[in-house]
Amino acid sequence: MAAYFDTLVRVRYAETDQMGVVYHSNYFIYFEIGRTEYIRNAGLDYKKMEIEDDCFFVVASASIRYIRPARYDDVLRIRTRVTESSRRTARIGYEIFNDANEELLATGETYHVFCDHTGRPRALPEEHRKYFEAVGPPEPGPAMTS
Repeated sequence: MAAYFDTLVRVRYAETDQMGVVYHSNYFIYFEIGRTEYIRNAGLDYKKMEIEDDCFFVVASASIRYIRPARYDDVLRIRTRVTESSRRTARIGYEIFNDANEELLATGETYHVFCDHTGRPRALPEEHRKYFEAVGPPEPGPAMTS
């Protein structure tokens, strides 16, 4: 599996404040977009995992560090990777870049617990573990290769 996956998103007007700057909470939506596309690109059918294996990928905590503002109409590159994993948990790391000038705008992570439909923690089924193999922390900058 690739060390990371990049997803491109254009900032929509509705995601910004009056000054045209992306509202802070929208970065967590960008994280979710990156995570969803990372999983899809890896070949995991997440919806099928929920239905057939009763396994859900629950966010237990999330953090972000804002570095530079993203603005209306910017194209953002969301870089996503698994930085830590175990049988019951996974930590996902994110970097958000301005795609035009490769400037780093934000970094963050989400920590997840695998749960059943009742919300009780459970082990990730063996056949899905390859999708959540940790690759470690990112190296600086957008010039990284997979």
